[in-house]
Amino acid sequence: MLVRHGLTHDAVIEAVAAHVGGPELDAGALEAVGIDLDAVRSSVEATFGPGALDRPPGSGRASPEHIPFSPRAKKVLELSLRETIAMRTKTITDGHIALGLIREGEGLAMKVLHDRGVDAGALRTDLRIALNP
Repeated sequence: MLVRHGLTHDAVIEAVAAHVGGPELDAGALEAVGIDLDAVRSSVEATFGPGALDRPPGSGRASPEHIPFSPRAKKVLELSLRETIAMRTKTITDGHIALGLIREGEGLAMKVLHDRGVDAGALRTDLRIALNP
């Protein structure tokens, strides 16, 4: 369904990268001024040991096991739950999360939809039809 609305995986990745950049863009910018991230990591690990740049347990920072949600992400999840309840389903699916993103109406997801020329209302209607058997 998303592809019918012009939202292919590659198109979305490209649109997100255009807004926020990504590791490859950051590395490229640093490389342009003579900084090689792989060389920096190798040097640090040679001096301080493997994984020295990884976050230590209990450091008070996010770990791979616990990634804190931003206020907007919490709102989207709440709206996703409301969509699920309104449809009288028992499980929040990716479609419900997409509906929550659209209902929230702001943020990067909506910028991507706008930039791709997607009619958010039409996408919402199609998602609701697909999720209601």
